[in-house]
Order: sequence, then C-alpha cells, then structure tokens
Amino acid sequence: MDWYSVLPPIIAIVVVFWRKEVILALVMAIFSAEILLAYQQKTEFVFSAAIGTIERVVEIASSSGNTRILLFSLLIGALLAYMRNSGGVTATVDLLVNKGVAKSKRQVGLLTMFTGIVVFIESNLSVLAAGILSRGLYDKFKMSRARLAYVIDSTSAPICILILLNGWGAFILGLLSNYELKESAVSILWGSIFFNFYAIIALLLVLYTILTDKVHGPMRAAEEAMQHDEQISSVQIAASKARFMLVPLATMVFAMVGFMFWTGNGDMASGSGSKSVLYATVLACLVAYFLLLTSRKYTHQELVDTGFKGIGEILPLVTIVLLSLTLGASLKELGTGVFVANLVGDYLPLTLIVPVLFLAGGLISFSTGTSWGTFAILIPIGVALIQTLGLPPSLVLGAILGGGVFGDHCSPISDTTAVSSIASGCDLLTHVRTQMPYALFGGALALFAYFIASVVML
Repeated sequence: MDWYSVLPPIIAIVVVFWRKEVILALVMAIFSAEILLAYQQKTEFVFSAAIGTIERVVEIASSSGNTRILLFSLLIGALLAYMRNSGGVTATVDLLVNKGVAKSKRQVGLLTMFTGIVVFIESNLSVLAAGILSRGLYDKFKMSRARLAYVIDSTSAPICILILLNGWGAFILGLLSNYELKESAVSILWGSIFFNFYAIIALLLVLYTILTDKVHGPMRAAEEAMQHDEQISSVQIAASKARFMLVPLATMVFAMVGFMFWTGNGDMASGSGSKSVLYATVLACLVAYFLLLTSRKYTHQELVDTGFKGIGEILPLVTIVLLSLTLGASLKELGTGVFVANLVGDYLPLTLIVPVLFLAGGLISFSTGTSWGTFAILIPIGVALIQTLGLPPSLVLGAILGGGVFGDHCSPISDTTAVSSIASGCDLLTHVRTQMPYALFGGALALFAYFIASVVML
C-alpha cells in the first residue's frame, strides 16, 4: 500500500483542530480519500471523487448494520426528550439524592462507572445507560458534561474488552479460530485479559478521577466554565415522576439483554449488538410514550412533537456518526489500515515487537476511527508473528486489543466517540480535547508495561 493512504485521516484531524468543525473535516477527508481512489483507478479525479463521495455515503447508509446504528442514535434523541421534558430526569435526580445513593460527587461518579460496568454486554448500551442516568446528577453537582463523557467512554470499551462475554468476545474469538495455534482460541482470549494493560489503566484512571474529584488539563477548564454553559437547563424542568425516566431506561437495558439472547439463538455472546440495541431503544421509546400518554398530562400530538424535537437536537451528531462510518469505508478500500500495520517492521528486536503492535493498533484505530477494524487487520499479523517467532499469544493479543481501544479513545473521527458525546450531551470536540490527555497518559503507561513484559517473558 502507498504512503498517501494516510493523508485523508491526517486531513480530517488537521481540519478538526484548525476549524473546530467536525462535519467539514469528515467531508474533506472522505473527498480526499475518493480522489486518491480515483487516482489509483486512473479516472477523472474531481468528478469521480465527487460522485464517489456521494455513493460512498449511500453505500454506508444502505448497510443494514449501519442503518441500525443511525436509527438508534436518532431514537435516543427522542427518548432523551421524553425523559427530560416530562420532568423524569429531575425527579430521578431528586430520588437518588434523597435516598442517599448519590449525595456527593464521589457517589455520583461511582454510580456512573458502576452502571457502565454492569451493562457490559454492548459498548453503546453501556455508554447510553450510564450517560442518560447520570446527566442530571452531574448537572446538580456542578460537574461538567465533559467529565461525564470521559467517564462513560473510558469505562465502556475497556470493560467490554476485559469481560468479553459479549459481541466483542465473539468477534475476536471468530478471528482467532481461523488459525492453528498450540493453545485454544478461548484460552488465548481469556489469557489476554491480564495483558490488556491499556484497558486496565484506563479504568484505574477513571476511578482515580472519581475518588479524588481531581481533573487535569482541558478537563479542568471545562469544569470551571460549566456554570456558564446552558447544559444545566436539564435540571430547570420541574420534577414529576421518577418512573418517567427509570422505567424506559430499565426497559432499554433489560430488553437489550433479552434481544442479545434472542438474536444469538440462546447464546448472548453470539447475539447481534446492532439489532439488539435498536430493538431495545425502539421498545424504550414506546414505553416512554405510553407512560406519558396514560398520565393524561400530554396529548399524542405533543408527544410526537417532543420526539421529533429531540431527534432534531441530536441530528448533527448522528450526521457525524454517518460520516465517520463513511470515512472508515473509504479508508478500508484505500488500504490505510494495512499500510499502518506494515509499519511493524520485520527486523525489530524481539522485545520491541509487542510494544510496536500496541502502537500500530493505536495508530490504525486513531486514523480509521474503528477498533473492530483494527482487530481485523492486526490479529492476522499478530498470529503470524506468534507462529514464526514464538511470541506469547495472550501478550500479543492483549497488545492488539488494548491498542485498538487506545486509538479509539483519542480519535475525533470514531463513531464510539460520537455516541459518547450523544449520551452525555457534550460537544464532540470538547469530549475529544478533554479525554485525550488521559488516554495518552494511559497509552504511555501501557506502552512501558508492554516493553517490561516483553523483556521479562521473551
């Protein structure tokens, strides 16, 4: 693959931080990727790239899995509007505070993290459940939405990649099962938990932030500025009944578990995350609608208007999700991930191979915005290194998985980052800017840990 395949993600990242406009950055990156593809095919650059950009978006939107992601993201806007406008959020905040469950910043943070950990079956659901539950609490205790976005984002993916009794585990197990190895794919997968240093460090950093109530870097500025932000509007709506929030939220969580079993024919790990989260969100919206309708405080037309207003509020972020998926597809065809993976040279000292695999995973995930795509690219390379050089399989796999999550946490073009922003009600760029120092610090510690582990084990 050619070096220029890395230009589109570089363009996206430069424009994001220069113009502070994510949608423009993604469109320019997609267009530049299509220009390079047109160049490879020796066709008319600009015209083919313009048509290719449009068709690429259509191709992504026509994928059933992607359509489900977009639909559930839109429906989350309606669900949030029902919860907020009904006074259910305010009532839930009052209930949790009065019951002593959330009477301090530390308790609120622990409740958020605990919710994200318990809902480990799907990363998007983990983010949504924890974010929706905690929004009002963070407002009440004057903690920024940026802190909430960081806590839910840096809890969901790490916990999903550590517990592995979910779609993540099934996907990785499927990739490993294609190869002949001395150990079974299952034992390698479970062994990788102890070597997934980035995921463990990320969770410890979240816990440190919660227990000490200390924030650093751009996060501190966001905390100081939050009293001037309009995000506190959610607590200005008069309290009604906590059930208007808790019943739809519980419906979404338990329905997600049920649909994971159903779509997996009784095996939750084999269930479809995209189908389950969509079905669960639709059911939660219906439950919220009928709860409010039967309360006789709202008419059907008022609820329809509220739902569409909520969808409208979230539309810019859903557009970002669509364009992020589109860019990922363009970069896959361009070969960006494979080019970055090939930077793992054949002549590295043995003790540097695992740390470099972690770095390569971070770079691929950062530049393409997808950790799952990173796993699909790097695991075959990692298995080849295991077979030829005799590297510890679980250490190699742990480095690849940790690198994918690390890059995803840093990437402004990741769809997971956008969903975390949706769930927390935080501006996307603010979330990226405030989370990145924590992710980079955790990544540096993990890189050092992989070097030490390589020295000890090889």
